[in-house]
Amino acid sequence: MADQTAHLALPYLAPSQARKHVTHNEALRRLDGLVQLAVESVDAVSPPGSPVEGERHLLGLSPTGDWAGQGGDLAVYADGAWWFATPEIGWLAFDKATETLLVRKAAGWTSV
Repeated sequence: MADQTAHLALPYLAPSQARKHVTHNEALRRLDGLVQLAVESVDAVSPPGSPVEGERHLLGLSPTGDWAGQGGDLAVYADGAWWFATPEIGWLAFDKATETLLVRKAAGWTSV
């Protein structure tokens, strides 16, 4: 059996796992970052100096700093650190800066 869900990579609780709340909280953190996706920026390349809890950005191909090596991913700031998810084809995101709805296609993010 896999240790996480197929699409959102939510961690499963193991039957004999100690401290189950840690895994459950990680799943809630991921859901909070991925569901009803509204982002501060698209094609971002450098992290903001003072990110706000829950802030989300769609990264460009060659990001720098704390985002280095995460090109094309979604960056989410939670609990004082960035975590990343790789968007799948069909995901929707709202770009707050341009007030545009985007869809993830094989060629990248496209406005709807």
